[in-house]
Amino acid sequence: MLVTKRLGVLVSMVLLGLVPAGAAYSAAAEQTATPSATPSSALSAQDKQFLASIHQVNLAEIATGNLAQQKGTNQEVKTLGARFVTDHTQLDQKVQSVASAGKLTLPNKVTSEQQAVVNQLQNVSGADFDAQWVTAQLTAHSQAMQLVQAELTQGSDPAAKQVAQQAAPVLQAHHNALVSLAQSLGVPVPGGVTVPPSPGVSSGTPSRGGTPVTPGPTIS
Repeated sequence: MLVTKRLGVLVSMVLLGLVPAGAAYSAAAEQTATPSATPSSALSAQDKQFLASIHQVNLAEIATGNLAQQKGTNQEVKTLGARFVTDHTQLDQKVQSVASAGKLTLPNKVTSEQQAVVNQLQNVSGADFDAQWVTAQLTAHSQAMQLVQAELTQGSDPAAKQVAQQAAPVLQAHHNALVSLAQSLGVPVPGGVTVPPSPGVSSGTPSRGGTPVTPGPTIS
């Protein structure tokens, strides 16, 4: 009623020549405009921890993937290393986009534990490199999938959770490929994890090569 009344007054003023027609229409539009969309929720402590940690995982996987291409003696190691570089680079672009939107500054280097793994791989060669690389990657991907599990169940920001949803199948596929490679090389396979399906998606049959475990400590 109030909007209609004001509009009627404006129209009357236009007819009397007291207000330009354009001004009347502009004022009427302001009265009837719909409210702006509600801003997205702020990143929670869990969201920030996830984005920072998965970013460091991506940096470490890119570094060790490059090492695999340079030092691997097994062709499958080289091929999988190249795949990891491509996939984790793409994943990290999404991580950086969400972090930027949430005004979160990401770490600019890997953790001390991840750096120790890179250093160790730099100091070995031949078949030893292949075996140690596969073992390190199995551990790293299991930790990364635990980070994803935590975000899917405890995260609150839709964009951050979407990153986890997109990362889940990629990490599981990497883990499955590593299990197969480890078996062909005779490398022991530690217990893996299976990432739960995204909300609203049927669980179906568990992914091959992983069994559920209790999440361990997150990567700082």
